[in-house]
Amino acid sequence: MKRNFLALLAAGFLTATALVPAADAQVLKIATLSPDGSGWMTKMRAGAAEIKTRTEGRVEFKFYTGGSMGTDKAVLNKIRIGQLQGGALTGGSLADTARDIQVYSLPMKFRNFEEVDQVRRTLDPVLSKQLEDGGFVNFGFAEGGFAYAMSKNVPVTSVATLRKQRVWIPDNDHQAEEGMKVFQVTPVPLSLADVLPSLQTGIIDTVASSPIAAVALQWHTQVKYFTDLPLSYFVGTLAIDKKSFAKLAPADQAVVREVMGKVFADINAQNRKDNISAYSALLKQGIKPVKPSAAETAEWEKLGEQATAKMVKEGIVGTGTARQLDTLLAAARAGKK
Repeated sequence: MKRNFLALLAAGFLTATALVPAADAQVLKIATLSPDGSGWMTKMRAGAAEIKTRTEGRVEFKFYTGGSMGTDKAVLNKIRIGQLQGGALTGGSLADTARDIQVYSLPMKFRNFEEVDQVRRTLDPVLSKQLEDGGFVNFGFAEGGFAYAMSKNVPVTSVATLRKQRVWIPDNDHQAEEGMKVFQVTPVPLSLADVLPSLQTGIIDTVASSPIAAVALQWHTQVKYFTDLPLSYFVGTLAIDKKSFAKLAPADQAVVREVMGKVFADINAQNRKDNISAYSALLKQGIKPVKPSAAETAEWEKLGEQATAKMVKEGIVGTGTARQLDTLLAAARAGKK
């Protein structure tokens, strides 16, 4: 009788347990300006699929692509109110959280990718920690590339010529705005979505863009000249609200960090290749590369240093991080590792 009672009790417990629904999946809603089918999205979707499998469905990603959730600023507002949990964003858009993330895009700092690679080995972990301390989990940075001046009507080799152009800067980009003041350029602030029609109608005639972005966003169809001088360098990252991320089980958090860390390392490497290919594509499209003279280059660099000093003085970028960047660049140019 006792054995029968225990067997019935066990059976009842198992039946009741089976009726309890499994814990709901944690859905991380992520917005991005990247269009579906782009290299970024292909790799992020593959990473999300692996995470869902390895967490047995406990963690899912839902992506909103192509700017359907608005600008980076709009995405960050939606993260704050809980409508989204994260975004694949440009580094500069996260400046309110980690101001020094803008250090890479200080004007006229980098001359080539070798310098970038050496500097990033040291600074990437510093900037990633700033984001984490500011409330955003991230998985490293993906290269956006060098921004070059691309113009519609005349070749821009000198600062004097730039001052006569209608130059686009991203709206709400305080760093770019302050830089333009030093260069004595009156910019036209616009959202990313407004750039192409503004080029078509003549509201603007000059943009600063990486080759891959110019091709992907079709800006290359509206420009004729390409100034072969890197103006700045920029990165992107996947930033997820720390409070939302904390709702995942620790083991699941580890899976997400591992998988998305690999994804962003892959995107970083692929973007380098794609930017080099896009550079060649611009030339094949008939866009003419123009090279500033030594004297013109020196003027660009001098004003770039003045702009950096102004941004550091105003606290747009921290003094310590700006100095560290300069130290690392000096070591790179001296051939030190």
